[in-house]
Amino acid sequence: MEHIGSGVCLTMICSDICEINNKTEPCWTTPLPKPTPSVPTCPDWEVAQNETFLLCNCTMARCIENNTIEIIPYECPPLKNITCTNGKKPVLVSDKDHCCHHYACDCECKGWGDPHYITFDGLYYNYQGNCTYVLMEEIKPKHNLKIYIDNIYCDPIKHVSCPRSLIISYISEVIVLKSQNLVRAAELEAFKDEKRLQLPYIQQGIKIFNSGITLIVEIVPLEAIITFGLSDFTVSLPYKYFGSNTQGQCGTCNNNKADDCMLPGGQLVQSCGIMADFWPAQDIYQPNCQIPPVIPTDTPEPPPTVTPCKPDSDCDLLLSSVFEECHPFVDPDNYYQGCVFDSCHVSNPAVECTSLQTYAAACAQAGVCLHWRNHTTHCESDCPSDKVYKPCGPVEQPTCEDSPSVPPLDYITEGCFCPEGTKLFNKESGICVDKCGCLDPEGIPREFNERFEYKCQNCICEETTKAITCVPKVCPSLPVANCTAPGFVIINETNPADPCCSILVCRCHSNTCPVIDMMCPVGYAAVVHVPEGKCCPEHTCEPKMVCIHKNAVYQPGDTVPVVPCQDCTCTNVVDPKSGFLKINCEIQQCRENCEQGYRYAEAKTNECCGRCIQTHCILNIHGTEHLLKQGDTWSPSHDMCEHYTCVKSNETLTAVGTHIVCPPFQQSNCQPDTIQTAANGCCKICVEREKACKLVPTNKYITHKNCQSVEKVDIPYCEGSCNTYTKYSEEASAVQPTCSCCKGVRYSNRTVDLLCLNGDMVPYSYIHVDECSCTLSDCTRPVGAPARRRRSFTLL
Repeated sequence: MEHIGSGVCLTMICSDICEINNKTEPCWTTPLPKPTPSVPTCPDWEVAQNETFLLCNCTMARCIENNTIEIIPYECPPLKNITCTNGKKPVLVSDKDHCCHHYACDCECKGWGDPHYITFDGLYYNYQGNCTYVLMEEIKPKHNLKIYIDNIYCDPIKHVSCPRSLIISYISEVIVLKSQNLVRAAELEAFKDEKRLQLPYIQQGIKIFNSGITLIVEIVPLEAIITFGLSDFTVSLPYKYFGSNTQGQCGTCNNNKADDCMLPGGQLVQSCGIMADFWPAQDIYQPNCQIPPVIPTDTPEPPPTVTPCKPDSDCDLLLSSVFEECHPFVDPDNYYQGCVFDSCHVSNPAVECTSLQTYAAACAQAGVCLHWRNHTTHCESDCPSDKVYKPCGPVEQPTCEDSPSVPPLDYITEGCFCPEGTKLFNKESGICVDKCGCLDPEGIPREFNERFEYKCQNCICEETTKAITCVPKVCPSLPVANCTAPGFVIINETNPADPCCSILVCRCHSNTCPVIDMMCPVGYAAVVHVPEGKCCPEHTCEPKMVCIHKNAVYQPGDTVPVVPCQDCTCTNVVDPKSGFLKINCEIQQCRENCEQGYRYAEAKTNECCGRCIQTHCILNIHGTEHLLKQGDTWSPSHDMCEHYTCVKSNETLTAVGTHIVCPPFQQSNCQPDTIQTAANGCCKICVEREKACKLVPTNKYITHKNCQSVEKVDIPYCEGSCNTYTKYSEEASAVQPTCSCCKGVRYSNRTVDLLCLNGDMVPYSYIHVDECSCTLSDCTRPVGAPARRRRSFTLL
């Protein structure tokens, strides 16, 4: 044990001691005492005599009598093995004085499916919130790290939610990991300031990689790794920076599950599903997300379903031999419960894959690599054609630009990797090459010293500079082409053998050809063609498929007037001599058998055959033919009202039919024994009885001296027949007529108002006939009687 004066060591390492003890005030409130060789003194900061304190560099001291410092050996407590409740291996960390070590458990929080959470301390729970929540933040801000989870309903019918994006806030950087499709890895993207990042992204201590299945973020200064995949995420933080200083839906990282369900402010509840409701992101505007007004009474969560609800579920694979190698290192129970929950509550079977994928990722971090996807129904890998799927591979894949002095991130993930024997040309290109060299301007890998052509430039991949060097391509001189035939012109064209160079070629331009005469003789058609090797069209006159006679054209089937008394027809047979169709002629056959109603007349001098002349009209009534001579009339025996007369029009005899329409006939109105058939043989006639005398109504306007009734007035009149006859009178000894006429027998006076042109309304009286009757009247004198003197009279 060594005794020293206080000023000897303190003056040199006092600042270190203060920094180690997180003290901001000076170590001494008074000036340091001057060293005294014989009597060393203690520091003046209220250190009691015999009190032990940390001096510097893991050196302990004790203040003994006479203000003398006694150096005491620094003893560390023995290491104690611990078990991490989250299943990870314990790690050695330093104490607050950085002098001793002890075992602690790093922080790892996971979420997957719809969704299922495992806190930093390994506590499993389900939560179906549809909002953006605080996944992790520091209780006492030290490193300015916050992580948020954005959940949405991935099956709105059953109200189950899935992680849509992860928001990482580190100092002044905000990174958003987003899934545009909850089941396709190709839709994973990273954003900064609402701009999509080109991955990999390496700036300001943040690295972001895309394995093809998962996005991986490394915050280098904090040794933090955050992943985001198909509805799953992990947050891995070192205990040395975040131990006992986290809160949110991931809980408190202190290897104690009992305090993981902590509300903002420190209050504990039994259910983390209730706790999660109280962590909505306060500094992200979300009008539809609200904190519950009161903390509900804790109720025990129902036991999880242990059997998948779908017969084709992949959940049982977690407990099968496929994952058996990993069971001793990572307990599959929580992942199986989450998978079963998804199987029963989410219609999309691909959501089950997140449970298997999350468990396989945990196994990979534990050193167990499993080929599991080819055993599933819905979880096949989706890699591009130039990549191969691997269940375990480095996040930072080897590239041609790797530097041995910069070690890559030591993190294993499944994803899409370059095939064996190849590596990435560089981190940005994503192109796999078997030999390193240069990338040409189109992103195609080129080996060192490889020569190629690009946009009419001769390029080479320089090994010394590892860059592409290009010079313009030199084309040979152009030979002059011979081009004198009609229609041909010399033009400058791209050389088909070398698209970068031009050649002079002789090309046909038909618009420069001379005009040709297309006229042909009758029966010929102009046929235009371009002979082989020429440019301009030429024409020939070729016979049409017609017959020609006396410079006239006839189509096949037409009659051709070639020879009198012969029938000539244009055929379809080609005459090999002329090239036209042949004309076939036959002697006419005179037809002397004429149809009924016709007679045959001999041919005249200038005619070949006689002809049939019509002699009768042919009348067809109900299938029976009747012959009528010109002028004859015929009626059917059953209908004398129909008459058919044979008349001549030009040279044609035609039967013209007429129909007699009889006047109305009423037998009851006939005198007895007077009914007979009229002379036309069709209508019936008789001597009618007396026709009734009656009052006939009529309406008309009354007009008198420029005045007229406003409406029509009823003015009836008498009309009808009265019996009149002539018979012999014994008294008169002569044939005496008796006459009767239809007259009015009763009248009445009526008055109506008339409207005059001057606007006056005047009354007007007129006689209204009320009744009519037949009354006797004077007839002519009796036959054979002397003439009587006629008397004149006026009817008033």
